[in-house]
Amino acid sequence: MSRYYLNLECGALFSAPRSRVLQLQSSLTPCLHINLWTLFLATNMATAGKVIKCKAAVAWEPNKPVVIEEIEVAPPQANEVRIKIVATSVCHSDLYHLFESMHKDGFPTVLGHEGAGIVESVGPGVTEFQPGDKVIPLFLSQCKECHLCKNPRTNQCEVAWTRINQAIMAGVESRFTCKGKRVLQFMGTSTFSEYTVINQTAVAKIDPAAPLDKVCLLGCGICTGYGAAVNTAKVESGSTCAVFGLGAVGLAAVMGCKAAGAKRIIAVDVNPDKFENAKVFGATDFVNPKDHDKPIHEVLTKMTSGGVDYSLECVGNVQVMRSALESSAQGWGVSVIVGWTDLHDIVIRPVHLISGRTWKGSMFGGFKSKDGVSKMVKDYLDKKLKVDEFISHNMTLDQANDAIELMKNCKCIRAVMSVSPP
Repeated sequence: MSRYYLNLECGALFSAPRSRVLQLQSSLTPCLHINLWTLFLATNMATAGKVIKCKAAVAWEPNKPVVIEEIEVAPPQANEVRIKIVATSVCHSDLYHLFESMHKDGFPTVLGHEGAGIVESVGPGVTEFQPGDKVIPLFLSQCKECHLCKNPRTNQCEVAWTRINQAIMAGVESRFTCKGKRVLQFMGTSTFSEYTVINQTAVAKIDPAAPLDKVCLLGCGICTGYGAAVNTAKVESGSTCAVFGLGAVGLAAVMGCKAAGAKRIIAVDVNPDKFENAKVFGATDFVNPKDHDKPIHEVLTKMTSGGVDYSLECVGNVQVMRSALESSAQGWGVSVIVGWTDLHDIVIRPVHLISGRTWKGSMFGGFKSKDGVSKMVKDYLDKKLKVDEFISHNMTLDQANDAIELMKNCKCIRAVMSVSPP
């Protein structure tokens, strides 16, 4: 190997994952006796244990554009991992906090919970991760030790209930400061930052071959919709399904229904432009409520001679939730609430359930987070799962407000932002 080539490869170490470093090391001629992994660790030692100053998109107040700021990211404490975020995308939950919930105590904050990156350093007590690991941050913990984690009937975790303040959608702890002020970490993750610090129970180690600018989407939307169909609804082969809302979560639900073997998948949305996307993921029919003078549940009931076997609400609107329930077949229909909202109550009549319907909720698609995400990444690499097809825009962190506007105006499926070089 020439000295010039060696210098190029060594320069790549500053961002290369461990697998690549070991690959480079094995390609060297034995006489060089250079341990590239040692060199890689040396680059991390320059920042390990120190405050990192980096770029982040800070939401200083609700209903206002985010601001690209220099923030300080403290070193990881016990059981924490500091991650260099490589890619992230905008999810509707980010918009919900910024434009709908707008809790006064939820700001300033760094948004973002659908991202992927590389471990930069770890705090005391962390044994599962090491610098160079490719990971996906998680808003839902999996400690694997509490009675909830050990129960196969739920994906909840006691740590999740104490780690996140649900009222303000932020972590109880924060390692961020900006201009002398404490900045919250949205959902305990904050992937709209070049670096973030997260409890090890909320980080999934993934296959080193995974492209971070693709699998970042598995941190929320795709797992949420797909899992709602296969894990929560438990869609059966040959069944009829209706999916309300064709954003990324809804499209993932369509994909899950198809994977489960549904013979008819009815996509419901008020935007007819979304049907072509829905067909890519397996939808067989499209219904626009605006095209009918009857309530949508009556339309679907007539279309299916009594209602669908499974309905999934992927909007986060209480009226749509009721419509989805009423669209399911009396006697055996299953309806799943997937969309997030905490602003309104749902009004139904007891007869809607007494007749035999089942009404369920689904968080993160019912996946136990660390295990589920790692498996979904593997399924993607094995070409069993669509991910690339969800990406409609590629942008940079500096364009965070543009990405937010695209999502707000329903002009994208997912806009993936490059945050740091891989």
